[in-house]
Amino acid sequence: MFYRDGRVLRCLDAKGAADWEALKSTRFLAEMMADGRVIPTSEVPLEDVPSVRNEPVAVLEHERIPFISYPYEWTFGMLRSAALLHLEILAAALEEGFTTKDGYSFNIQFRGSAPVFIDIGSFEPVGDGGPWVGYRQFCQTMLYPLMVEAYLHIPFQKVLRGHLEGIDTADMRRMLGSAGMLRKGVLRHVVIHDMLSAKVDTSSQETRTQLATEGAGTEIAKATVSKLADLVRSLSSPRSESVWASYRTTCSYSDEDTEAKTRFIESVLEGSKPPLLFDLGCNDGRFSRQAAEHAEQVVSVDFDPLVVDNFFRELRQLNDAPSIIPLVQDLTDPSPARGWRGRERKAFFDRERPDMVLALALVHHLSIGANVPLEEVVDFLSSLGGELVVEFVEPHDPMARRLLSDKPAGTHDDYRVDLFEKALEDRCEILSAEALPGESRRLYHARPRTHSAGS
Repeated sequence: MFYRDGRVLRCLDAKGAADWEALKSTRFLAEMMADGRVIPTSEVPLEDVPSVRNEPVAVLEHERIPFISYPYEWTFGMLRSAALLHLEILAAALEEGFTTKDGYSFNIQFRGSAPVFIDIGSFEPVGDGGPWVGYRQFCQTMLYPLMVEAYLHIPFQKVLRGHLEGIDTADMRRMLGSAGMLRKGVLRHVVIHDMLSAKVDTSSQETRTQLATEGAGTEIAKATVSKLADLVRSLSSPRSESVWASYRTTCSYSDEDTEAKTRFIESVLEGSKPPLLFDLGCNDGRFSRQAAEHAEQVVSVDFDPLVVDNFFRELRQLNDAPSIIPLVQDLTDPSPARGWRGRERKAFFDRERPDMVLALALVHHLSIGANVPLEEVVDFLSSLGGELVVEFVEPHDPMARRLLSDKPAGTHDDYRVDLFEKALEDRCEILSAEALPGESRRLYHARPRTHSAGS
């Protein structure tokens, strides 16, 4: 896989080219590309592709995903919908004599709130049958994380972020303990799977051939996929409440403040069409929706998985705002670079540069709540490169007072509007500013001095 001039290209060797030749004539692939479940893909003439390290037999071009995200940044609902899509595609492939080489959660991306399968190279002819070779990987990177949250009440993001290959079967069995053995799917997909894994490598060609000979062929794979889909559909997160899930109804905004804030944001966005906008600290997504009326792509992040999941479910149910992708992200500890030499999975803020950033009701949470120096917060926001719409909540605001009440006296004496404005002016050109009617919050539209169009 490589990028050239904004294009996403995939090199195929002789076997990969042969698999593609057979795959591209299937009905399921054409249908799923047409409705967006599989990434639209076409073959590129070799003479049109710049030279690459290994001479390919064929080259494919994929439609580019606006913003790449990773499973440990998804919500429970997002991971479940990704898992179900993976199984749905596999079931359709099996009906036409194809399977997938793996069951990796990273084979799915999101365009807005809709999952899409991106790994065309994962498809291969069923061949000699045998069990689904991607079963173990599916369990480790999709099923087990869902079980962790559904059965153990632990947000899966914290567990999945620790290892790109997911949760080992033996570790999952230990985590569930004896009390978890009676939960749906645990005996089959954790206990028995762990016992068999210790004795037999079901991914080896020799074992697969033997199992196929003994009748564990395509029909067994179809049954496995069907049962997995039933299990995944039955899983749900037990989380229903969090401190921030009801923020919109408990915050200190008056109707007048909300209306003025909406007008200010509209005045900035009106007439502009930023290709990529970040809404940092999006909460229930109210202003992400407003931004989506103008921006081509909106990436909405919040640190609370429940808040983001509620937003995701609303988008899915209403089939609303396909340009918005909601993600879980702690801005004080964002996703780092992962994998081989830190290049397989890019750090969150290294993937794309936003053209505009909304930072609404965020600064006080970072500066007071997370103890990040005020100047550092402004430096971070301006370093993203895009124009800023940033809100400063003054110390006498009820929400700021609530945060300050947990801090020793004098800890945040430097949290003041004059110091905030100085830090902002040092790094940005302030294009406009407005105090909200409640006189405890101010909005600023600013352009970082290093900002240039298209950066």
